[in-house]
Amino acid sequence: MFQRFTERMKLKDYRRLFAALLASKVLGAILLLIAIKAIGAYFFTPAFAEDAPPEPPAYVNPMNTMWTVIAAFLVFFMQAGFMMLEAGFARTRETVNVLLEGIVDTCLCGILFWAWGFAFMFGAGNGFIGHQYFFLQGVPETYGSTGVAFLAYWLFQFAFADTCSTITSGAMVGRTGFVGDLLYSFGVSGFLYPIIGHWAWGPDGWLTTLKPVAFHDFAGSTVVHTIGGFIALAGAVSLGPRLGRKFKRDGGGPMPGHDLTIAAVGGVILWFGWYGFNPGSTLSAMDAAGCGRVAANTTLAACAGGLSALAYMYPRNKVWDAGMTINGFLAGLVAITCPCYWVSPFGAVMIGGVAGVVCVLSVDLVEWLRVDDPVGAVAVHGGCGIWGTLSLGLFACGKYGAPTPTGADNSEGSLLSGLFYGGGANVLVAQIIGSAVVTAATFGAGMALMYAVKATGTLRVSKDGELEGLDVHEHGGSAYPEMLGMGGGSAAPMTHEEPSRATASATAPAE
Repeated sequence: MFQRFTERMKLKDYRRLFAALLASKVLGAILLLIAIKAIGAYFFTPAFAEDAPPEPPAYVNPMNTMWTVIAAFLVFFMQAGFMMLEAGFARTRETVNVLLEGIVDTCLCGILFWAWGFAFMFGAGNGFIGHQYFFLQGVPETYGSTGVAFLAYWLFQFAFADTCSTITSGAMVGRTGFVGDLLYSFGVSGFLYPIIGHWAWGPDGWLTTLKPVAFHDFAGSTVVHTIGGFIALAGAVSLGPRLGRKFKRDGGGPMPGHDLTIAAVGGVILWFGWYGFNPGSTLSAMDAAGCGRVAANTTLAACAGGLSALAYMYPRNKVWDAGMTINGFLAGLVAITCPCYWVSPFGAVMIGGVAGVVCVLSVDLVEWLRVDDPVGAVAVHGGCGIWGTLSLGLFACGKYGAPTPTGADNSEGSLLSGLFYGGGANVLVAQIIGSAVVTAATFGAGMALMYAVKATGTLRVSKDGELEGLDVHEHGGSAYPEMLGMGGGSAAPMTHEEPSRATASATAPAE
């Protein structure tokens, strides 16, 4: 593809056409930003003064700021975990592609979140989109009433945005063109994630004002994981399966990943990074009890998810399945991300244990639908993101309110109680509404984005390129050059008969 582009650029008429197209895209983006700013400023202003975001404090809280920065570092380190997990569950001939996509997606997301992504998501505006802080201009000393230095808060939220885009790539491994990856990543990081995320996390997002109870998502089971999981589903559907992929209902089975060691280490790195993801979302080192509770709940849910997936899989194939156990503890982590502040340790164990089974059943459903998801991204992040969001309405124990810059607010009016703790169905109904709306909007917008990229002819590599392997075809070399000629970069397609019991653990999460 790059060579063809280089040859065409030698032609004068083609250079003129390329320059015109590039200029039109840049102009279109500038006009879009101007239109959003103008329309938002004219039509969408707060109806009442008390609806406006609170005035920030006059000082930066150093403890809360450093806690948030350290948490941002942990969340950012999850990119290494994602890259290793996806590379391990992929084949040798697409390893470089997985690694480079992770790196470039991160770089692209950072620039987009600086330019307008943060503004769309966290700027004041209306219930559907923000229009403040474009290019981080005119920012105050702290973000809102958090006491956290503004750029520290931006860094923390950038790491979250990067996670969403990386989730998407997992379901699209092995057949996505690199240019197509850049285009859909532009759409995800620049528009889909920040705009839909604004509904739940923006200072005036419409889900935060639901009555009688607002929608809650403490650290992102919906905002990060459900959005990422259902964009991943849209990508996998629009791409179609990898060449030679034969599904179980057709007498086949998933393609084996090439290195379960890398995948397992990547999964544990993600678990480690989750201690920034969840406890860091308190944004308050002064809420020490809350930070400790969130960290403990995160741990217990992951443990329960890994064990329940392991136990649930054993009767099915009579082996202790390592691959599904990895996805099981990740499922527990995804599920606890929403309710982690408001549930007890018992609730965390229950939520994680159910998530491990939900993950396995979701993998089965994706396989039955003949959707090729090499790493299980749709099941882990989409299916378990929904379960985690709904679980708050069941397991919120009625003891905890919300973190504040100076500690926890556990006043009577701020406590959350779920159905199992005598709180009625109000919280559950709010969670159902929020999860359903975000899921439907994300999948619809994701399908539109993916088919738009597909129309450019860049979403999927050619048949010859896929058979040759993305590493050689797209990037000019293999991650394992000594294996060239022995399957790592061979042009011969792999065989895909039903995997034996010996390979089941490596293939289970690839459904």
